[in-house]
Amino acid sequence: MPSFKCIGLAQNSELTKFLFTMQNLFNDMPHHLIGDFFTLRLPVTIPPAQQFRVALFGTSADPPHNGHCSIVATLGHQFDYVAVWASDNPWKEDQAPLDMRMDMLELAIADLQTPGTIKLHRELSHPYTAVTLERARRIWPDAEFTFVIGADLVKQLPNWHRSADVMRWTKILVFPRPGYGLNEAHLAELRSLGADVAIATPLSQHHISSSTLRQGCPEQPDEIPAVVQTYIHQHNLYPCPENAPTTP
Repeated sequence: MPSFKCIGLAQNSELTKFLFTMQNLFNDMPHHLIGDFFTLRLPVTIPPAQQFRVALFGTSADPPHNGHCSIVATLGHQFDYVAVWASDNPWKEDQAPLDMRMDMLELAIADLQTPGTIKLHRELSHPYTAVTLERARRIWPDAEFTFVIGADLVKQLPNWHRSADVMRWTKILVFPRPGYGLNEAHLAELRSLGADVAIATPLSQHHISSSTLRQGCPEQPDEIPAVVQTYIHQHNLYPCPENAPTTP
């Protein structure tokens, strides 16, 4: 075993005392002796690296409004990366073309002043969330996912296509939505099925929906980002019924 020798140090008692202390510390430590060298196994605990946290937010965005922007801004403060996309809702009819809704959503998020990395991911769009998650897992294989839903979808989630996969692959973050209360029984059901569910606190609450904006004439500029308003006018989306030509 290596030792700390005191040679010609009789006049330096402090140094001698230090070397003996080091010898005692070495004897008390777990170590390996390799030839003339030794390695110490120090009792150091290295915490695991935090997973890359990705928030996934898909919406019909028909059209995107300030409520959507508030959700995205909130996520930007809480996650490493926020992926957003527009998607077709099989339960909704007469939706604007998907590529146009993607364009409007991209304009809306580009206009946000918020921390975090927020990007549009067109390739994540799919009517089935399980397929979206499969695609996300290929893009970010080591990420921790949180899937964002509105309060109106909590009751429906257990009946989604491959809902067990959805609840196994991602956490669920529920944003309050005007007109839809958070039913504790529905939340408890999700948790009993294995879902990791949390309730979000948005930076701001907007009592508006895309369907109201589509039906309202004139449009409500206070609830639609200006860049989206411009796009809507340029492409003549959501025209007011009373302005449509009539047939004799």
